[in-house]
Amino acid sequence: MTRSIPKPDLLACAVKAARSAGLHAHANLHRRKEAAQIFKHDVKLNLDTECQRKAEDVIRQIYSDHAILGEEDTGADENTCPDGYEWIIDPIDGTVNFSHGLPFWCSSIAVRHNEKVLAGAIFAPELNQLFTATDDTRSLLNGTPISVSDVDSLDAAMITTGIDERVDIGLAPHTILRAIAMECQKVRVMGSAALDICRVAQGHADGYYETGIYLWDVAAAGLIVNQAGGQANILDHMNAPHRVNFMASNGHIQRDLEELVKSAADKALSAL
Repeated sequence: MTRSIPKPDLLACAVKAARSAGLHAHANLHRRKEAAQIFKHDVKLNLDTECQRKAEDVIRQIYSDHAILGEEDTGADENTCPDGYEWIIDPIDGTVNFSHGLPFWCSSIAVRHNEKVLAGAIFAPELNQLFTATDDTRSLLNGTPISVSDVDSLDAAMITTGIDERVDIGLAPHTILRAIAMECQKVRVMGSAALDICRVAQGHADGYYETGIYLWDVAAAGLIVNQAGGQANILDHMNAPHRVNFMASNGHIQRDLEELVKSAADKALSAL
């Protein structure tokens, strides 16, 4: 028989894990240049792995039999939980920001049961922001309820996104970014997907889209948007494990944003 865990207990664990990872990173800002690997457009720090272990330690102390899927150990989800619970960890979302000393980064923790996200916490230590939600409670920022914006047209919308240097569906880099920029009031690329999506949840941005992002970037943030009155969807699963095509918005512009992205992709692919 499946053991049902109260949502407040799951959320409390998510908050504790997010804070543990985030505070470890914050205490080690002086080590932000300690790179384990450097890529053309990204970097992996020693602190990424350390912070994931901090979050894992918290979770395993409370739920020792649960599965864990983390950005720094993508094979960990093979250890399935008999009760169907899985924790999803992004120890430092916005690693490049962190490594340059920009404060726009966070630690993100979500827990899902049989593929449904039940609770999530996103902690941004340098901004002193903690976003939380469960699937049956309102999204909060530092304990205060938040809501999406009421913007209802793309030409008045601010859209957050990432720079799509790598596009898995055959498009040239920046194809979708250009299309969104031409139709919306402003596009912002701030370097932390989870915090970008939380900006939608609190009404500071109106939508978010990225072609090819990972589950650990969006699991908690997507729940937080939904519980703030918005709409967050995985539009498609990409070829790489845990890589998805993801959109979030205030709900009012969701259909128009989806149509814009699809139209831009179709036109670009037909021109190849």
